[in-house]
Amino acid sequence: MKLALLTEKSLSLFAAVGGWRTVAEGVASRVVFLIAYLVTDQVSTASLIAVGGVVVFAGIRAFTDRKYWQVAIGLVIVGASALLAGSTGRAVDFYLPAVLMQAAGGAVFLLSIAVRLPLIGVVLGRGERLDWRRDPLRRRRYQLCTGIFLAKYVLATAVLVPLYLAGLVTPLGIAATLLGGAPAVGACAYLCWRFLRARGALAR
Repeated sequence: MKLALLTEKSLSLFAAVGGWRTVAEGVASRVVFLIAYLVTDQVSTASLIAVGGVVVFAGIRAFTDRKYWQVAIGLVIVGASALLAGSTGRAVDFYLPAVLMQAAGGAVFLLSIAVRLPLIGVVLGRGERLDWRRDPLRRRRYQLCTGIFLAKYVLATAVLVPLYLAGLVTPLGIAATLLGGAPAVGACAYLCWRFLRARGALAR
């Protein structure tokens, strides 16, 4: 697999789920909610401000990119977080979807490793009809890269769950943004890229 082809596939998949704008909206909503809550000390107000901020971002993206379903995904996630927090009156519940998504993500990555169908291989090997599975070396490398993401989800879950149960809003908001968002995902993607490139897996 040529490096240019791998890069093209990775970027196309990233763009398909919304690209950096979706990532930015997710991070922004968590940061905006936390700041608004610390300033107002009102869960409902902070939730409305967070939703309002994402609605503005979504409106701009829908008008400029015409990618409505991607916009809808971001709105649904933030809307669910705000509705949950508003209904319970607990600020930590705004981050509950993020906590559950980390646990679910870890389960998916673990399952893919257990059934010898590593998710990173499925993503990067699109169009190959899983032919890469016949190459033990490539399969092991994809297993390792999938394990990198699994470790990220396990770490995020291990950190976020106790913070959520303890009701620590500020540490939870910061951890959810860093471990459950773009910074951690970007670090994992970079590590996988460096590993595959160093082992020559990108030149196949």
